[in-house]
Amino acid sequence: MQVVPVVDSIHSDMGDLLLLLHSPGVWVFQRTPRKSVPTGHCRPNCFPHRHRRSLFCCVSRRSFLLHGLRPYLKSRFLVDLLGCFPWDAIYKACGRKEPVRYLLWIRLSRALRVTEFFEKLEKDIRLNYLFTRIVKLLVVEVYCTHTAACIFYYLATTLPPWEEGYTWIGSLKMGDYSYAHFRGIDLWTRYITSLYFAIVTMATVGYGEIHAVNTKEMIFVMIYVSFDMILGAYLLGNMAALIVKGSKTEKFRDKMADLIKYMNRNRLGKRISKEIKDHVRLQYESRYNESSVLQDIPASIRAKISQKLYEPYIRGVPLFRGCSHEFIKQIAIKVHEEFFLPGEVIMEQGSMADQLYFVCHGKVEEVRKPEENETEESLLDLHTYNSVGEISVLCNIPVPYTVQVYELSRLLRIDKQALVEILGIYFSDGRVIINNLLEGRESSLRSKILDSDITLNIAKHESELTMRLNCAAHDGDLYRLSRIIGAGADPSRTDYDGRSPLHLAASKGHGDITVFLIQRGVEINARDKFGSTALLEAVKNGHDHVASLLMEAGALLGIDNDGTCLCEAVSKRDLDYLRRLLDSGINPNSKNYDFRTPLHLAASEGLFPISVLLLEAGASVFAVDRWGRTPLDEARVGGNKNLIKLLEDAQGSQLSEFSTSFGKQDEGQRVRCRVFASDPRSLKDERRKVVLWVPQSIDELINTAKAQLRVSSANCVVSEDGAKILDTDMISDGQKLFLVRESTLSL
Repeated sequence: MQVVPVVDSIHSDMGDLLLLLHSPGVWVFQRTPRKSVPTGHCRPNCFPHRHRRSLFCCVSRRSFLLHGLRPYLKSRFLVDLLGCFPWDAIYKACGRKEPVRYLLWIRLSRALRVTEFFEKLEKDIRLNYLFTRIVKLLVVEVYCTHTAACIFYYLATTLPPWEEGYTWIGSLKMGDYSYAHFRGIDLWTRYITSLYFAIVTMATVGYGEIHAVNTKEMIFVMIYVSFDMILGAYLLGNMAALIVKGSKTEKFRDKMADLIKYMNRNRLGKRISKEIKDHVRLQYESRYNESSVLQDIPASIRAKISQKLYEPYIRGVPLFRGCSHEFIKQIAIKVHEEFFLPGEVIMEQGSMADQLYFVCHGKVEEVRKPEENETEESLLDLHTYNSVGEISVLCNIPVPYTVQVYELSRLLRIDKQALVEILGIYFSDGRVIINNLLEGRESSLRSKILDSDITLNIAKHESELTMRLNCAAHDGDLYRLSRIIGAGADPSRTDYDGRSPLHLAASKGHGDITVFLIQRGVEINARDKFGSTALLEAVKNGHDHVASLLMEAGALLGIDNDGTCLCEAVSKRDLDYLRRLLDSGINPNSKNYDFRTPLHLAASEGLFPISVLLLEAGASVFAVDRWGRTPLDEARVGGNKNLIKLLEDAQGSQLSEFSTSFGKQDEGQRVRCRVFASDPRSLKDERRKVVLWVPQSIDELINTAKAQLRVSSANCVVSEDGAKILDTDMISDGQKLFLVRESTLSL
């Protein structure tokens, strides 16, 4: 990092900083404002330099110091600060007290800087690796023996002068030369003597080792010899690594050297060569994040680690929104982590992508260059959780833009083949992904997505699974049905005839499958291409138990014309089918196109049992058809005396019930009615209705209903049988009324 002043300051302001971010490092240009420039002129902003791998950032000095120094302040700042203290001066100022002297050991923290320096030298491919490592090992050995020599001499000086003979150096005699009064010997000789014995003791050659005399020296010699075993193992191990060339750093250097030879031989150019070098160096720096670290761990544990690390990011990707938990887990297991430097191109415009990327950290941008001579146009910035290349991977179309890295980024990559295999298993999630991919896309791109191979494969799998699902429902195999649904099949999907598994289960009378599908939340009122619902299929095939289960769940028959259906059942003389229809909640007073009710048809043909069934279900004897005839009139024409008597008795009974309802209304009870804004013959699904209290006059009821239903042309109220209501006293509680034009009554 280097700081270069840009503008001289005439104030005492802290000023701003202009940062040039470049892959080898960071250049910081100091800028302080003049009088004519406001203090906040240099706002935090970044803009690209013409060099693709450079970036200018204008930030305040305070912001730079806070964000740049914060990690250092949290880690080694305190140790470095203590190492810079003048401990010698402090020791002398404290009266040369021995405990204060021990604080000088804090300076050993500076050795970490030497270690970092040699690590940088090892990575520098311009220097010979073998020479650098040997120098490093020699420095380690000399430094350790120098420290030991100083400690040996210090231990000897801790005794007073009259006890010098009880120290290792005071008792030392080499030839005729004695060290009895060693304090009088020159400093250089004393240092060389201590260093000699420290090195020989470390080498442990068995000759010339130091001999401890007092207790302090014995304790330190034990510690020193134990440390020598560790140091010797370290030195021998590194020398062996140099001989066999097994270190990771040397492998990195060899790989880099081979790449340089390749790039020089093929004349790739400085720009591409620099990108390759930076990328290989980045891979080396982030080698502990590679999957090779975990290659010896069992696959099950590796899967758990991948889920722990990557599943939160995969779950936050918008492309996978709504996908199942199992699908997310499989994606998290298959992804690989990659790092990219600023300016690196991940995907070229017009190329076919074989990998899908997800941004974990950093910033990636989409850039489009329409013509050769035109400048690049930035389209979109991608941040954490965004995906890269999904259109090309899923739709087999070229990448419509160039994707390049804006700042140092960590991305997750999954190969296309692995993604396709996962989608082949969890194809229901594939449909969710396609729907997410279609959101906000242009019509031309939407058509390409829908026509892609993956979309067609998903549709094929869905169709096949739907057929298997319907076969299981048809056969009554609940276990197979549940297994297929558990594999991702949608139980609400239909086959080519619009039949769902519920249709087939109801038609075959499989109650257990019907209950299972209802609990799965399928659409119980769905119609097939023939207009039949599941309840209607159960009724047609005589499965009363299944029909009752469906009715309890709120199923409807879904018949377009209830009157026609009932009249057909009467004409076929199918008493059981008619009973099941009535039990399913169909209105017995429904009319066909001639306004004839089922009771009209049964009376005209003299069907006594069917007439009894209809009357018990609530059929009205007073219903009038298009020609104004009632069921009693039809029976009299047919001449069936038993049927005539039955209808006459029913007429009297219904008249008494009608009178009773009038009596209740006269007693002061308020009566409600439901008014529909349609003809009684219209479909139920198309009706608009309102619930009203019955007023005193029929005109007031008509006006109120017209205002509520917003109908202007209606001027008449009729009953469900088509009879015109002339007075409010004729309306019973809860009765259905229809607001129509009077001219339609003659039709």
